[in-house]
Amino acid sequence: MGPNRLLSSTTMPTIWVDADATPKAVREIICKAAIRTEMTTRFVANHRVPVTPHPCITSHQVEPGFDVADNYIAQEAVAGDLLVTQDIPLAAEVMEKQVDVINNRGETYSQQTIRQKLQMRDFMETMRSSGVQSGGPAAFSDKDKQTFANSLDRWLTRAKQAK
Repeated sequence: MGPNRLLSSTTMPTIWVDADATPKAVREIICKAAIRTEMTTRFVANHRVPVTPHPCITSHQVEPGFDVADNYIAQEAVAGDLLVTQDIPLAAEVMEKQVDVINNRGETYSQQTIRQKLQMRDFMETMRSSGVQSGGPAAFSDKDKQTFANSLDRWLTRAKQAK
């Protein structure tokens, strides 16, 4: 389905995955959930992303380039879908279309939290450009994996009830 697909009482939402930097553990959780629920799931990246073979799971490789995968997701995702991403600007963009967003560590974004994340991202970018070094994110942990699985399950439950 393209960007103009219509949601109806028989149309299930799609799970979109900004797969360029998605940890393997998160991909595996998403694939298991997609198979269990038969939820259409699309992994999008500018490189080949290994996913579990299943009719409801696709891996879409876009052309190399800055934000090509993000632009594809932003164009295709529709209200009621879910996006899994670490990309704050992409999250903010699709949230304007009423797409739900969860990051790889299981944090569900709201309009309030996404504004705060954008401000912090811009502040950190300014600090880095002025020469201030900051550490990267903490290593992905078993707790992060569990938090993500729980967040995804809560979203899947809501999506199933809404149908």
